[in-house]
Amino acid sequence: MELVRLIIDGREVEAPAGTTILKAAESVGIEIPRLCYDPDLSLMGSCRMCVVEVEGNRLLPASCVTPIMPGMVVNTESPAVVEARKTILELLLANHPFECMTCEKAGACILADYAYRYGVKDSPFVGEKYCYAIDESNPFISRDLNKCILCGACVRACEEMTGQDNLSYLNRGYRRKATTAGDVDYIDSDCVFCGQCVAVCPTGALTEKAMKGLGRRWEIERVRTTCPFCGTGCNFDLAVKDKKVIGVLSNPDSPVNGRSLCIKGRFGWDFIYNENRLTTPLIKKDGKFEHASWDEAFDLIAKRFNEIKAEYGPDSFAALSSARCTNEENYLVQKFTRAGMGTNNVDHCART
Repeated sequence: MELVRLIIDGREVEAPAGTTILKAAESVGIEIPRLCYDPDLSLMGSCRMCVVEVEGNRLLPASCVTPIMPGMVVNTESPAVVEARKTILELLLANHPFECMTCEKAGACILADYAYRYGVKDSPFVGEKYCYAIDESNPFISRDLNKCILCGACVRACEEMTGQDNLSYLNRGYRRKATTAGDVDYIDSDCVFCGQCVAVCPTGALTEKAMKGLGRRWEIERVRTTCPFCGTGCNFDLAVKDKKVIGVLSNPDSPVNGRSLCIKGRFGWDFIYNENRLTTPLIKKDGKFEHASWDEAFDLIAKRFNEIKAEYGPDSFAALSSARCTNEENYLVQKFTRAGMGTNNVDHCART
């Protein structure tokens, strides 16, 4: 592999040919601001927050789409670069509602982080403001296009990660927006409610409806777990506040799925607190179910299994396992069936 040497912020960097300036900088721990760039999505280079200064080039190229060249000298925080980023933020904030105090994305909004970083408090560009109606039709996602910065992350995630192609761009210029086909409400579109758009949105334009008003992002503890709905083994983080689950958040470090989740994994967590969920074992006595301890339940199961095996033989018993269980649990089921009950009558729902 051909390696290219260049200088970034006074540091000598070596990276494979074809690597972008942004990726080369990241390889040595230099963080370049970005809004439209996402490592899981195709390159777009539209937000211009990642511009850098390259000696010998009078323009400020976007580092996320500019490949490195031998001998290139790059400055990521020069006065010209900082001024350009401040102007970009002022242009974005010119049409952005200043609702940070009540925004659900407060504490996790990248736009707010960069405004704080570069000291941008307001915008000198005065003009017409967006006044889109907030779309609450989707049972899981709240969509506020007034907070959209047209980074295109949701459009690319819907197309490239989900393959649904439900979102695209509509109109031009000031009226341009990322929306559904025909600009219909989410509930009337081809949305499959996977929530990939929410996971990649850098602002409060797309948020989880179930988490609304339940906690700020800095108040939430993230607890890694594995989705129980199928055998794929997707990982995600449970959003926990005051020892109670209030939502699910994607984790890019998940080895199986990255940030990708289906509707069940991302939004099907509320069964945890369903009032109809069994929380203790039930044993039928005199035709009625009564609450019992776990020891009572296990003792009864062991007793009845032994009685059935003694009276009807081992082959009267069969076990059906599930893809929702872990490999270790499925192994124990077949081992118990063969070694404990003495039969090979064991099957699995995913066998076919």
